[in-house]
Amino acid sequence: MYSDISLEREVYGSEDHKMVQQTIVDFIQKEIKPYHDEWEKQGHVSYELWKKAGDLGLLCMDMPVEYGGAGFDFSFSAMFIEELVKHGCTGPGFFLHSDIVAPYILKYGNEAQKQKYLNGMATGDMIAAIGMTEPSCGSDLQALRTRADDMGDHYLVNGSKTFITNGYMCHIAIIAVKTNVGTPEEGISLLLIDTDSEGYTKGQPFEKMGMKANDTCELFFEDVKVPKENLLGEEGKGFIYMMTELARERLVVGLMAVGGAEGALEDTIKYTLERRAFKQPIAGFQNTQFKLSELATQLQIHQTFVDRCTALLAQHKLSPELGSMAKYTATEMHWKLADECVQLHGGYGYMWEYPISRQLADSRVARIYAGTNEIMKLLISRGLLKEYFSELKKKRKEKLAAKI
Repeated sequence: MYSDISLEREVYGSEDHKMVQQTIVDFIQKEIKPYHDEWEKQGHVSYELWKKAGDLGLLCMDMPVEYGGAGFDFSFSAMFIEELVKHGCTGPGFFLHSDIVAPYILKYGNEAQKQKYLNGMATGDMIAAIGMTEPSCGSDLQALRTRADDMGDHYLVNGSKTFITNGYMCHIAIIAVKTNVGTPEEGISLLLIDTDSEGYTKGQPFEKMGMKANDTCELFFEDVKVPKENLLGEEGKGFIYMMTELARERLVVGLMAVGGAEGALEDTIKYTLERRAFKQPIAGFQNTQFKLSELATQLQIHQTFVDRCTALLAQHKLSPELGSMAKYTATEMHWKLADECVQLHGGYGYMWEYPISRQLADSRVARIYAGTNEIMKLLISRGLLKEYFSELKKKRKEKLAAKI
């Protein structure tokens, strides 16, 4: 932690937390940081890294023991997420694999699906992704076009997905599709699709502004046969499932932002104490002191709120509105903090070899993915104005009925 005025993080305060945290930090220093530059050039991490994380029990930590997890609550996963981004290790897509995909399978999957996928995900033998976003729909999930036609004993899937984290390396992906297209039963369903299926192809990892070592690509489906037993949950319930689980996903993004902001601030404090100008450390200037004070205060405020959301999620009480708030406000804070820290670094802050340059580039996308921050504001407002939106929905239904 960057100073003695920092609040104790009660959410990570147990002896078990401290033991796991040390394992995480050792893992980061030994297995990730020495290779991160190389992974940035190739656009993805190594398969060996996933296995090593699995061997240490760092994947799917809050999954039940019977499915290969450690049986911890979500706070242990949250701590891992923060530590990774704090140390600038944005390459591994562990957060999506363990904290977004695995919970879908645990909550909506049948016993056969849980046994088939979760144990392999916990060991790192099976890497998972989730495909929601498409080139034409962005945050508007109801507008997706990838479709799954019912062929009796299987679905036939056609379409594409884009900006898919872990897409290039994954062995399994949850894919959101339209089912019963053109009928009164049309809706969104979720399918578990093995990536070695015929007709399933992956694009090359994208060259991105930031998070360069994080595997992100397009997925293409051309007459992919998916067995009916790979339907996750009930047909047509996919949109409801996604809306329910997105609170967790958005908190994950908020945690990444808080961890990244802490790392950026620590690096900047160290830099301002070492870098000299006009015969004194940069930290000796009042402007620097004011800026660091402002940034530390904002970080403390957001850590406290995100910690509260983490505790609520561990108790299965986190609302969609609070998840949206955590994502929106923490990512805005991280971006502004990283930008101020670059300024305090001067010209060196613009150099890729300095961690703060990566922090700024990596933080930018967080205001876009998992639903843009503009969408977050809409979702928050719907929670605040439920009565208004309920009445509006009622009037629209009456108007549609009158036309019919």
